[in-house]
Amino acid sequence: MKSSGDAGAGAMSIGALAARFGLATHVLRHWESMGLLHPGRDAGGRRRYGADDLTRVAVILLCKEAGLGLDTIRSLSATVDRTTRHEILRHEAEELRSRIAAAQASLEFIEGGLTCEHEDFTQCPNYRRLIAERISPRVPAPARVPDGKPLAARTRRSS
Repeated sequence: MKSSGDAGAGAMSIGALAARFGLATHVLRHWESMGLLHPGRDAGGRRRYGADDLTRVAVILLCKEAGLGLDTIRSLSATVDRTTRHEILRHEAEELRSRIAAAQASLEFIEGGLTCEHEDFTQCPNYRRLIAERISPRVPAPARVPDGKPLAARTRRSS
């Protein structure tokens, strides 16, 4: 995503672009250093941002609001290959589902505390169940190889 290079009429200064989106100018400089923005320059070497840059900043902000990191945003903006884009987004979707599940569990814990009628929340059955789950010994999952079969089953076959 290269800038149009238009440093003439209609181009914005870094301060104007930052103000338009409620950002600090150092944020735009950082995004430029990461290769996310490519502003044109005027005769004095000052950054000049055009319509393409406005769109790019809006896209970056949308991606950040969706939980994507700057490295991921850079990877997405650098690819035109649909398969690569899908791989990146599939990974991000899995991570987001995991964060949503953790947030849902946290909400259930908090709501359990709100509905508990015990004076001492440590006496609440839900609280006690969660603590018991935390302190119970965990049995590690069997090691697996790339074909998805447990390592022990594979070792027995090869002997």
